[in-house]
Amino acid sequence: LEPDSGLSLTIARIVQRLQGSSLHSQLERQARVSLHKPEIKLESLKEDIKDFLKTSGWEKKLQNAVYSELNVFPSPCHPAAPPEHMKEPLAYMRKAQGSWEKRILKSLNSMCTELSIPLAQKRPVNEQKELLNKWNEMGTDEPDLSLFRPVYAPKDFLEVLMNLRNPNYDSGEQPSFRTHLGLIQVPLKVKDIPELKEDFSELGLTTGQLGIDDSAQVPPEFFENEHVRVGQKVLAEQDSAAAQQYVRQGCPTALRADLWALILNISNQPEDILYYEQLKSNVIQHDLLVDSLIYKDVKLTASNDDYYFVFEDYLYQVLLCFSRDTSVLEHFTYSSATPPKSYIRGKLGMEEYAVFYPPNGKINYNSFILPVAPLCFLYHEPPKLYQIFREMYVRFFFRLHSISSHPSGIVSLCLLFETLLQTHLPQLFYHLREIGAQPLRISFKWMVRAFSGYLATDQLLLLWDRILGYNSLEILAVLAAAVFAFRAVNLMEVTSLAAAEAVLADLSTLKVMPLLQIFLFATVT
Repeated sequence: LEPDSGLSLTIARIVQRLQGSSLHSQLERQARVSLHKPEIKLESLKEDIKDFLKTSGWEKKLQNAVYSELNVFPSPCHPAAPPEHMKEPLAYMRKAQGSWEKRILKSLNSMCTELSIPLAQKRPVNEQKELLNKWNEMGTDEPDLSLFRPVYAPKDFLEVLMNLRNPNYDSGEQPSFRTHLGLIQVPLKVKDIPELKEDFSELGLTTGQLGIDDSAQVPPEFFENEHVRVGQKVLAEQDSAAAQQYVRQGCPTALRADLWALILNISNQPEDILYYEQLKSNVIQHDLLVDSLIYKDVKLTASNDDYYFVFEDYLYQVLLCFSRDTSVLEHFTYSSATPPKSYIRGKLGMEEYAVFYPPNGKINYNSFILPVAPLCFLYHEPPKLYQIFREMYVRFFFRLHSISSHPSGIVSLCLLFETLLQTHLPQLFYHLREIGAQPLRISFKWMVRAFSGYLATDQLLLLWDRILGYNSLEILAVLAAAVFAFRAVNLMEVTSLAAAEAVLADLSTLKVMPLLQIFLFATVT
């Protein structure tokens, strides 16, 4: 391979990353163990060790690790491209993200100053003991959080996205049939229905789907029984790529937890449990200002939710540990965002005294807990629940909270939603726009929270099956457009934003898969 070719760069990067992993040391250990086996011959040492690793299942684990790396990390840029191009190729997007980060930091610092509370401090010993004793029942705490306010809410983020402009692009003064009438005014390429049909071909009307073909009216022998059998076989093979392909048609409830863990390459090894315990220890020892924001978010969101209130303790544990996890910083190499820095008191501006704050580099927003809560239905051991959420965040959810041109980024999802609606439901789109009820003002909160807190849990998990299966968040925008199409008759009669919001206030009775199928495959293009 040419040293500068994309493939050779990808291979070099994966090799470099895996060399520092626990899998690498485990493979080395197994290879050394195999040397004592009688079937390993000196004259064919290399091939014999390869055969041993294959038959003992280690080759499959290596394949899954490589597949996971390929799914998470973007293709390498040209060697001459500056490092920031891997984060975000468009300069105006990088600038907008930088401005947004400064605004968040200003909000956090002003709250810190107003309340005279340090960003971080060591807990007194008695407080450490108390927190350790009630680690599994933190929901019983009722601290006074009235003075704390969320750093930002989704509507604040939407206002920033609405003001995004490409300085090199002249849209012209005269509107034409090509003019985009939505709130997002940046010229990004988004897919049309024929392209989406091709990408989501497994959702077609002729393909069996969990969420449709497992209903009470359909005999299980038509689809469900065979689909479950295939799922069990995929799990037995322990093949991440096969699992990812399989879940495009939905996961059987009994297999979902194991299939998602296989796709995300989460195995919950003893060292993973130890790492979680170290994070827990960091929470016990140090009190961060962002802890109070997490407490308030859980109290306001989960405690009042019919589905999620029972998981209050799990949510505290996962999010407090997440805020301390420095391994999350790694995703900033392919995210447009940059982790915020803080300085040791009295050393402001001196880089050698700078630390990332919070340690994971992510300042939570209002309702940040919602992507965690549905996972509590699947995973009941906090270390594994934590690993699954962290992997879901660094693969998918971070893109919903940062400004970028990525196809799964929130800007592209908003533009895709508006384009689908304007193209295929022009009368509805124009009507809502004229009465001051721009559709994106309603659907934005659904997409930025990946529909968590809006759909019934069984339907949400069916939707997330497809996010994992296609390694893409684009399906969120398609579903948002499908919801508007489903409620189009009622929406055509409303005369205000409040009335439109009332029509779309309750999504808990919707069936996700029929909506997606009808919108994608029964829409006239």
